[in-house]
Amino acid sequence: MHRYRFLLSRQWVILTLVAIALIPAMIRLGFWQQHRYEERTARNDLVSGALHAEPVPVERLTSPGHAVSRTERYRTVTATGTFDTAREVVVRRRTSSDGEVGFHVLTPFVLPDKKVLLVNRGWIPANGAQTDFPRIPAPPAGRTTVSGRLMADETTAASGIKNVRGLPDRQIMLINSAEEARRLGAQVLGGYVEQTAPQAKGGSPEQISDPGSEDAPLNYAYMLQWWLFAAAVPVGWWFLVRRELRDREEAAAERDPEEQPAAV
Repeated sequence: MHRYRFLLSRQWVILTLVAIALIPAMIRLGFWQQHRYEERTARNDLVSGALHAEPVPVERLTSPGHAVSRTERYRTVTATGTFDTAREVVVRRRTSSDGEVGFHVLTPFVLPDKKVLLVNRGWIPANGAQTDFPRIPAPPAGRTTVSGRLMADETTAASGIKNVRGLPDRQIMLINSAEEARRLGAQVLGGYVEQTAPQAKGGSPEQISDPGSEDAPLNYAYMLQWWLFAAAVPVGWWFLVRRELRDREEAAAERDPEEQPAAV
């Protein structure tokens, strides 16, 4: 064992302790990536199931004061009513599919029972300063049937968007049915709808694209990578030990050619 006495040197003690600490850390990171993989896979399955479910009337899933759940989000809903363009607002600092900053158009949609559904008609450019109210293409006039993806109310906690006060007239930061109910003085269905039909025509707002799937396989690859790293640490440590031992024996042999090193 005297051949391995160098392991008690300060350099090797530190190297060994670092190796010992890295193994559980890498294993833990692998489990974290596994959790992210399972979380993202579940999210993708939930979204895919919602997008491919049969459309239902909006009031079957939501009502005034209702909080849209994870299983209801992205469900395709339909509604018949009329757009109230006189009281529509724009949502600031929203981006197009090309990353250009502009507005989302939020138009109250009045149902036959006088309840209001908030409809996000899509994205438009700023057409000037962000403080100016933009020119908004008109929606279909008269009684209209719309379809869209049901979405939950936006909050600062969920979106990271600060709900700034004192904005220019008819501009908001977050789409929130409770706040819109107070502004409109009406019964507003919980959540809102991202309009998908009727299809936008030339000059209309750019409709919001389907939610993309999260890259769950990438997390799976990272999980395997971290666990392979954890397995490689002791192998690498033993390789360094063997190399150090060989280097020391070769150096000893050069100092005393007649003394041959013992076989390892």
